[in-house]
Amino acid sequence: MRLHLGLIFLGFSVFFACSNGKEKTTSIIPTPIWPPAVEKNFVWDTALTKEAYTDKLLGALVGSAIGDAMGAPTEMWHRDRIRAEWGYIEGFDEVIRSGDAEGPWEDNLPPGSTTDDTRWKYLLGQFLAKKTPGTAQSAKAFAQFIDQTYAAEVNQVKDAISLDPEPLEVSIRHMAFLQEWAKVARPYANNDLEGYSKALAKFYGGEMSCAGMLYAPLLGAFFPAQPIQAYQQAYNLGIFDIGYARDITGLTAALVSQAMQPGASLEKILSVCRTVDPERYANSRLVGRIAQNIFNTAKNIVFTAKQLDQANPKAVRLFGNTAKRDALYLTQVNKAYLLLDEKLQDIPFHAGEIHLINLTAIIFSEGDFQKALEFVANYGRDNDTVGAVTGAILGAWLGYKALPPALAKKALAVNKKTLGIDLEKIALDLAH
Repeated sequence: MRLHLGLIFLGFSVFFACSNGKEKTTSIIPTPIWPPAVEKNFVWDTALTKEAYTDKLLGALVGSAIGDAMGAPTEMWHRDRIRAEWGYIEGFDEVIRSGDAEGPWEDNLPPGSTTDDTRWKYLLGQFLAKKTPGTAQSAKAFAQFIDQTYAAEVNQVKDAISLDPEPLEVSIRHMAFLQEWAKVARPYANNDLEGYSKALAKFYGGEMSCAGMLYAPLLGAFFPAQPIQAYQQAYNLGIFDIGYARDITGLTAALVSQAMQPGASLEKILSVCRTVDPERYANSRLVGRIAQNIFNTAKNIVFTAKQLDQANPKAVRLFGNTAKRDALYLTQVNKAYLLLDEKLQDIPFHAGEIHLINLTAIIFSEGDFQKALEFVANYGRDNDTVGAVTGAILGAWLGYKALPPALAKKALAVNKKTLGIDLEKIALDLAH
């Protein structure tokens, strides 16, 4: 027995001696170099001239505003209520709602008005203003910017305190817009790891919200035709995201970035959902990449819906008499809606749900801007945020000049005149 143990000990000694020695055995079979090294340096696509870039950048901003405005009047509604009260949505309508921090900032705004989705593009535009596209931005600097902006709004509330309630109401609404975000941004900016961890876990109740998706499209446009770099930048600035929502934030930026590439096909843009994974979510144990599963689900929904080759009168009647699309198309849309219903989350602003509806709309419409935005607006749920993401991707792909002219001009004018958001100036500042 002692001899046996001695031989085992000797064997281990020899093994470790060989392992720690200068000469090591190497496999005869070559080992894959995996994962591949990610190129972090931004390389400008020479085919993307300044004029083309400005057009696509403005297209992303205005396309996003169009989607936001189409969904704003019926945000969070079920589609049955939309059909009963509004009919079939194909453009803008009055935003007959009370102003609030996450929605419109004023009561009963005119058609073309937007919500916090467009405000976030404006806010990020201020952060990126005069910076060179393709340059990485610090998450800490972003957090500091948000915290400082919130502090300025708090001071506005102090200045507005008087016997006149209306100015105070407006200032409080502005402050409340960033209140939840500042709770997370402040400890992050101050390197308070414990404080950041606790605040993030409670951000909007701890739900997997679509936080980063509100501003990620503009980061995609800031890194044009470089989807991996766009993903990384959005992922790094996605400090408000929990779980795989951060992966979806990165993918949202990557989709817009790929859409900025001159001549990119819709298939090339959508392929980002499979090929861009610098954080290796696909390698996650037991689960894999949930965002990839969402993409596959969207494709399956569209495939199944488009297998219908006969119009269903009952399905068509659900859209009312105002729908101008043909009967077979509406039948297929209704089928897609029913399949989406099976995948709904507990909250409409869940990142996974928004990603699924967005991808389904783009695939179903085959990249047709008007059809895609109609699909999103009439489905309901968080249709202004989904519309803002869908509109940004397709707007970046098509460019401003190819957007529906009436909707594009209206969105530009109303955002500037009524809401003080000059989308054209943001585009020019970023494309300087």
